[in-house]
Amino acid sequence: MIGMDSIGTRVVPGPLAQPLKYGVYTGVELDLQTDDAVSAAARLGLEPPRFCGQCGRRMVVQIVPDGWGARCSRHGTIDSVELGRR
Repeated sequence: MIGMDSIGTRVVPGPLAQPLKYGVYTGVELDLQTDDAVSAAARLGLEPPRFCGQCGRRMVVQIVPDGWGARCSRHGTIDSVELGRR
């Protein structure tokens, strides 16, 4: 569940918690990822994240008619509702 930190910033728990260490669309460390590695559809928000931003592991993604859900075996689950994308 999304909460607020002490300065009023939205806090997303789990695989997409900030700061991200890995690209959520590539699984590559952000320091090594090139700008053109992410597809245009992902940049437009049309693709769900496929990799955990904390550990880079491939997540189990379930697409539903009104959004998506993703689960990392180490860092838990995230749903598009939590990001306001539903």
